[in-house]
Amino acid sequence: MRLFNNKKTIGYFFTLPWVIGFIIFTIIPIIYSIYLSFNDVIITAMGIETTYIGIQNYVRVITEDMDFIRQIGNFFVETIISVPLIVILALIMAMLLNQNVKGRSIYRTIFFLPVIINSGPVLNKLIDLDIASIPALLQYDFYLYLLSNSDNFFINIVLFTIDNFIILLWLAGVQILIFLAALQKTDRGVNEAARIDGASTWEIFWRITLPSLMPMILVNIIYTTVMYSMSALNQVTEHISINMFRIDTGFGYTSALSWIYFVIILVTLGILVFGFFLLERKSKEGVR
Repeated sequence: MRLFNNKKTIGYFFTLPWVIGFIIFTIIPIIYSIYLSFNDVIITAMGIETTYIGIQNYVRVITEDMDFIRQIGNFFVETIISVPLIVILALIMAMLLNQNVKGRSIYRTIFFLPVIINSGPVLNKLIDLDIASIPALLQYDFYLYLLSNSDNFFINIVLFTIDNFIILLWLAGVQILIFLAALQKTDRGVNEAARIDGASTWEIFWRITLPSLMPMILVNIIYTTVMYSMSALNQVTEHISINMFRIDTGFGYTSALSWIYFVIILVTLGILVFGFFLLERKSKEGVR
């Protein structure tokens, strides 16, 4: 009985089921997938048979699977562009929804609804129906001008943002709630004092609001990157799923695909987090 009076022991006791589940359902499958990636895997009536082949699966992916390499390249570029855009849109919408306006609870619900219905089949169906785009833009000369100069890298980013604006908003629901919760905990007295001292709205945002939101920005960058890597819009996960059940590839080859994809996600996340720390340092310099 004395053992259970210790608060640490009680804490360990309650977390023990999660730890056991994490080891059984996460750690062991991860280790097993690494093992399979170095083997030729065949499923027979007697069970799974493995033959050690070293790094041949990885070599085959890099040298022969050009579709995967192309999809990885597309994923990397789209993620580097989309994640900052989603975080910025989420921050803007959170600041708008944080205003004292009538019916703001309804507006918050509307912006969070896509998170509930954002399953793979639903999202793909909406895209097939062309609901994710804005057809009215085709009538404007500005958009036609962008299309005629689509060879420019920055214009391509603008076109990507315009063509995927609705999808980016659909993917920003959770991030909006995170920013909104952070904004509601900020001390409004600091903003009022800054206004009395003559600070403009932009100065308040850059020197007070943005620095206070830095931890939430980092959380949203990590969350959005992981979410985007598992999105139904991502062709890489579909490619991996298809190869899992092909006779000429199988579980071993698919495991190698998955681990290469995992490394690419880590590299992408590292670049985005590095960009975040640069922004954080710049905002601190602005505060000084």
